[in-house]
Amino acid sequence: MTVTLSDGRPMPRLGLGTWPMDDEEARQAVTHAVSLGYRLIDTAASYGNEAGVGAAVAEASVAREELFVTTKLRGSHHGYDAAMRGFEESRARLGLEYVDLYLIHWPLPGRDLYADTWRAFVHLREQGLARSIGVSNFTPEQIERVAGETGVWPAVNQVELHPGFAQRDLRAWHAEHGIVTESWSPLGRGRKLLGEPVVADLAAAHGRTPAQIVLRWHLQLGAVPIPKSADPERMRQNLEVFDFGLAEEEMAQLGDLDDPGGRMGGDPDTHVEL
Repeated sequence: MTVTLSDGRPMPRLGLGTWPMDDEEARQAVTHAVSLGYRLIDTAASYGNEAGVGAAVAEASVAREELFVTTKLRGSHHGYDAAMRGFEESRARLGLEYVDLYLIHWPLPGRDLYADTWRAFVHLREQGLARSIGVSNFTPEQIERVAGETGVWPAVNQVELHPGFAQRDLRAWHAEHGIVTESWSPLGRGRKLLGEPVVADLAAAHGRTPAQIVLRWHLQLGAVPIPKSADPERMRQNLEVFDFGLAEEEMAQLGDLDDPGGRMGGDPDTHVEL
């Protein structure tokens, strides 16, 4: 199952997140995930596990072309020249000729370098080194700025998204502009969300796990979730969400969990990442 990005490239509908794994944990997790059928793998320079992810890709049981590898530029490499260096450092750690999706990890508006950074991303795409380019944790205003200055819109915006922080307005805006919403922390980072009575009731009704119910919610919204797991059984369960559906009223029940103050991670307007 894939979604077609605005640049015409297919992206898997669900992937494996790797934060906060170290290199060896990431190598083992990605290796097992690929054997289960995962094709989208998400990492970042700031995670410190690109080498482990790259080792797993090199040892994978499938061809490189079947895998969709995403990494992200860290904040210390904002700016055109620094971004070009940052990409080459990530590519060296991964041991790859190209990455499938390259994201600006955070906008860091206080530094005001994300537009120059995006120019480097456009150049990397033109060179074929980053097949698709996008952003992470950007607001509509920040996206409009980079698109306005370069004429190139991000294919993806990876943001915090889960039933407790549903980002309705942002998702609608993405849809209007042909941007795929990718969900980090899709399960809400912990047991609170998965322990919600409505989630538990829906899991019982469908004979599924609470995590499967929440991941199905993401898929039916049109989002691409990237749940992190190093547990082989949970990995298998997380991937088995394409053979059932949630009714409209069940989606609405999960939607009622939305809390405008439910953000757990950083705020794109104030977050500082190095």
